[in-house]
Amino acid sequence: MPAEILEKQAATVEDVLREVSRIKSVVTDAVDEGVRSAVKAIKQGRRAADDTIDDTRRAVKRNPFQALGIVLGAGMALGALVVWMGSRRR
Repeated sequence: MPAEILEKQAATVEDVLREVSRIKSVVTDAVDEGVRSAVKAIKQGRRAADDTIDDTRRAVKRNPFQALGIVLGAGMALGALVVWMGSRRR
């Protein structure tokens, strides 16, 4: 009888070790896929940012005075906002 019990326990331990190995493999695959997806998203974001910068440069070269007016207006609006926020604190 003790030999049968030891054989059942040995089989149970082997089953547990097999399951742990399978779970480890699944988790490793999931982490690897997550890393690949993150790297892909970063590369796509970088390409989109580069495209936007290139488009902006072309637009400024085509319409320099319009670009200057936009920058001037944005600067004035930002300056007014800073002054307004500073005056509210006192």
